[in-house]
Amino acid sequence: MPRSLTVLAGAVLAAGLVALTPPGALAQVRPTYVHAGRLVDTEAGKVLTNQLIRIEGERVAAVGPWTAAPADGPVLDWSGFTVLPGLMDMHTHLVDQEQTDNIAEPLLTTAAEQAYIGAAHARATLMAGFTSVRDVGTWRAFGDVALRDAIDKGLVPGPRMSVAGAYITTPGGGGEITGIAADVGIPPDMRRGVVEDVADAHAKARALLVGGADFLKLIATGAVLTVGTEPGQLELSEDQIKAAIEEAAKRGTYATAHAHGAEGIKVAVRAGVRSIEHGSLIDDEGIALMKARGAWLVADIYNGDFIDAYGTAHGWPAETLRKNLETTDAQRIGFAKAVKAGVKIAYGTDAGVFPHGQNAKQMPYMVKYGMTPMQAIQSATTVSAALMSKSADVGAISKGRYADMIAVAGDPLADIAILSSVAKVMKGGVVVKE
Repeated sequence: MPRSLTVLAGAVLAAGLVALTPPGALAQVRPTYVHAGRLVDTEAGKVLTNQLIRIEGERVAAVGPWTAAPADGPVLDWSGFTVLPGLMDMHTHLVDQEQTDNIAEPLLTTAAEQAYIGAAHARATLMAGFTSVRDVGTWRAFGDVALRDAIDKGLVPGPRMSVAGAYITTPGGGGEITGIAADVGIPPDMRRGVVEDVADAHAKARALLVGGADFLKLIATGAVLTVGTEPGQLELSEDQIKAAIEEAAKRGTYATAHAHGAEGIKVAVRAGVRSIEHGSLIDDEGIALMKARGAWLVADIYNGDFIDAYGTAHGWPAETLRKNLETTDAQRIGFAKAVKAGVKIAYGTDAGVFPHGQNAKQMPYMVKYGMTPMQAIQSATTVSAALMSKSADVGAISKGRYADMIAVAGDPLADIAILSSVAKVMKGGVVVKE
């Protein structure tokens, strides 16, 4: 029999067996166990030794001391590793091409080709140990929604995704494709979130959420990488930001704001955004306001070094390199102040500006600029889970959460850079990297 027919016959037989299985029998699927030599308890902020993790289906059923190998299911021997929850990156761009010197790059691929590009980026991210991400905007609207759904259906491997659908931005603003000839038309699906006024902000926000976005991404200020905009310049008004937030609240979700400039940060926080992305030029007043309002900071403090070195070597626009230099050191100073002030800081890298799969390169920067290694790990686990209101599902290895976990050789609390060399990855109880 041809292999395709064999597979089909097997599937039909399996479906028949499921239909004939007595009620409740499917719940008796054997558990899987992981023997962890060291286990980072991100909730308690400590490291446990010689632990046994029981997994039933996609979720963790129990965690406790290792005594002996259980007899009712297979045991994965990770006793020579440090085991952590799957890491989380709150600022990625999986769907689009990685950054290049060509400002027209988003116009050079079809939607079909873009889907394959996104799938490749998703796989690289998962293999790097990042089992959950927020994708905070794409040029072609809803490409991130399609990728999220394809991953959830098991069509392609990738992290759990929470997606924005597109950017909400002003005409010619930080979320637009700019710098090209005036008579070159931009496809409508690349301008779905461009808003002219408050009414338009309501309408475009609604449309993105109806189209499948999990949250909204607002471009409150200019951008480092968008030609013709300035990071310190306010672009969306407070009323426009409020309009989008109101639409998000109606659907039980939130908005985050790309905001480099000090005034843009304060406007966005006063309007009620849940998190600030970048925060490069934040001032003391902005830090105090974020602390008081409980807003999260998601600052890509590794990214500036990559842009400077790689962008200079590969001929990125002089304007981009200038704006990067003007924001990089300021961002790190503000980050350190925010850490000291107790602002909630979630891990976010802007992956896509630098290659996907290198997300953990920011970890040493978090420590260099004020965090303990445990705090840096928590920023990419428990704190990020709280930002997305998903603490019941991800962010820790404990009963009831998804069995998303990674293993590394060595001690990341002694050398956090080893998180860039993940040996094993499990997502939902399935080992995807061994």
